[in-house]
Amino acid sequence: MDETTVRTKIREFIVVELIRDEEYELTDTEGIITGGLMDSFALAEFGVFVEDEFDVYIPDADLTVEKMDTLDLLVARVISDMNG
Repeated sequence: MDETTVRTKIREFIVVELIRDEEYELTDTEGIITGGLMDSFALAEFGVFVEDEFDVYIPDADLTVEKMDTLDLLVARVISDMNG
């Protein structure tokens, strides 16, 4: 699976399932957590989605603002683990 596909699937999950606003234009570098779009519960949901969708496990210790605040960070983590 290529980076564009991963980015599209993650962006869609965030805007549809977590933000619940399909019209929201989530940018690649926008602060998802620091901007108040996701909280810790949504981050946990994201972790489950990534495991189900991409077969990538992200430990709870890595589900942090520092490591998961932007779409770029989320995509990079998933791609890195997929290719790992």
